[in-house]
Amino acid sequence: QVHLVESGGGLVQPGGSLRLSCVASGSIFTVMGWYRQAPGKQRELVADISVGGVTNYADSVKGRFTISRDNVKNAMYLQMNMLKPEDTAVYYCKGSIGFAAYWGQGTQVTVSS
Repeated sequence: QVHLVESGGGLVQPGGSLRLSCVASGSIFTVMGWYRQAPGKQRELVADISVGGVTNYADSVKGRFTISRDNVKNAMYLQMNMLKPEDTAVYYCKGSIGFAAYWGQGTQVTVSS
């Protein structure tokens, strides 16, 4: 059975940093990604990374966020620096293999003074 579990969310002041983690079990995913959903908005891609390490970022986070993965641990990370209030959202981990996609339960990130 496939599971994805996120951790690392919390409350941080503008300009601060957080590191999100996603630990997967049950499958090695071809692509893993971080998505976020703010209240009243659609879920959007933040960044994703292939099993070979090719990365892709949303324009809004380029230069501030860094995605990485550890294929031995079957884990993925998102280092978020220079956080802004508009980064406030629930962040979800997604794992894809073929046409199948699996989601974690989400972790709340709140950027506020």
